[in-house]
Amino acid sequence: MNGHPYAPAGLVDAHHHLWNRARHPQHWIDPYTMAAIDADFEPSDLAPLAAAAGVSQTVVVQSISSEAETVDLLSVAAGSDLIRGVVGWVDLTAADVADRIDRLRAGTGGDRLVGIRHLVQGEPDPAFLDRADIRRGIGAVGAAGLVFDLVIRQHQIPAAIRLAAALPHVRFVLDHLGKPAVAGGDMFEWARDMWTLARQPNVSAKLSGLATEAGWASWTPADLKPAVAHALDVFGPDRLMFGSDWPVCLLATTYQRWIDTLSELLVECDERQHDAIWRRTARRVYRLESS
Repeated sequence: MNGHPYAPAGLVDAHHHLWNRARHPQHWIDPYTMAAIDADFEPSDLAPLAAAAGVSQTVVVQSISSEAETVDLLSVAAGSDLIRGVVGWVDLTAADVADRIDRLRAGTGGDRLVGIRHLVQGEPDPAFLDRADIRRGIGAVGAAGLVFDLVIRQHQIPAAIRLAAALPHVRFVLDHLGKPAVAGGDMFEWARDMWTLARQPNVSAKLSGLATEAGWASWTPADLKPAVAHALDVFGPDRLMFGSDWPVCLLATTYQRWIDTLSELLVECDERQHDAIWRRTARRVYRLESS
């Protein structure tokens, strides 16, 4: 950490990835524009970075639409003192979503399953989150006591608002603050929609993935400040959590630089607020204490 007096020990990184491309190809990685992450990333790569930053617990998040990947992530988590939670993937359109979740929980590391995510950001159907079959599947996720992570783009936030209102029993976590157009500079609609989304009490959000929405080689903390400040205003620290988005963050920053940047952007928060953002919100929302 950067030595900020309010930065607690035992940070919780609520969002990172791991992948082995031989087992689970990452077809979304462009080897030219994304050369920095066109590699395998294993727990042994993360461990020293987390230790140096004071991170004691993490949540690993799926990166492809594959139950096999989720099974492997759960197995990795089972053998790790660091990885306390897994946000996996199941086919939300399947008639047996609940049974699929049960099978994941019955396998190795199944007690580390804390959430489900689908790559909604890549869905071409603007009404994807309004579909009855998708809502039925997400409802089953909530009924199983799991979080549903929302990885969406700015234009999809209105659909997320409708979803959260329609399924009040589901705990939702918005990844990367809904990917505001930091590089483009026009965040009026994002700010308006975030205010409405935050009125849904079952939604929390991650302070993650923002550097990659800015100019990868040229961003400064000042570029990200409006998004972080607005998130604090509308969600409050008790519904915000830190996430590194490692290794995707390597396109624009390092693990430690992102932590230092976020600490700088949260400098006006008091000790209790820091404690919430850096660890307590993630532990509560993902129920890490019982995992």
